Amino acid sequence: MPINDLQPQLAINRAYWAGYDGSAPHTDLPIYRTDLPHRLLNGVLRVRDRPIDQAIVEARERLDGTRWAWWVGPDSDPGTAEALLDNGAEELGQLPIMAVDLRAFAELPAPGELTIRRVTTPAEIREYVEACAEPLGIPADAVEDVVKREIAYAPGEGRLIRLAATVGDRVVGTTAVLLGAEVAGIYWVATEAAYRQRGIATALTTETLRLAREAGLSIATLQASSMGEPVYRRIGFETVAHYRRFAF
Repeated sequence: MPINDLQPQLAINRAYWAGYDGSAPHTDLPIYRTDLPHRLLNGVLRVRDRPIDQAIVEARERLDGTRWAWWVGPDSDPGTAEALLDNGAEELGQLPIMAVDLRAFAELPAPGELTIRRVTTPAEIREYVEACAEPLGIPADAVEDVVKREIAYAPGEGRLIRLAATVGDRVVGTTAVLLGAEVAGIYWVATEAAYRQRGIATALTTETLRLAREAGLSIATLQASSMGEPVYRRIGFETVAHYRRFAF
């Protein structure tokens, strides 16, 4: 599978976010809602073959009272972004969709003091959320509810693996990978501020790629922040498309 084969990459992204509330990810208007105060955790994942005015009304009704975002990527109808702007939406920015061939990524060495382990128990999930909350902009008073959501998370598609990076006994970095039928999707790559610039995000991302390769997959994908994009390029990721995100 070439890295510019977008449809499986877009599908794994829809599947990941829809897993937070168990909604169907591949409908013409997939909407997910957690009521957590973060725009990544409530939203619209695409619109296809639907009148945009009707879709906007439905989305606003179903997401009323939450902080949410509308994702517009290559799996949305042409003209969706312009229609959202015409209807009063504000553009939040663009996220590069990046992909890497799992046969050809750079296996960079991890820092010597770092240990990477799988996160499985409720206590470990709590440490994981507490570590990624500040870097990812999760409010402190929402951490408990995010922990509950993560414990209950059950993807309808694929297998989710969470990883924590530790220095001594402290969790200082996180990531998660959803191993799908065709591609792996990488999420929640975060490093505590005091531990940045040490190669921790690189080590976590590299470990997810190894896991995806061991699972028999050939492509991994993610959406990059401006801080993360240079890290992923060093590993071998390339930008294959973009999401634009909007809020009302």
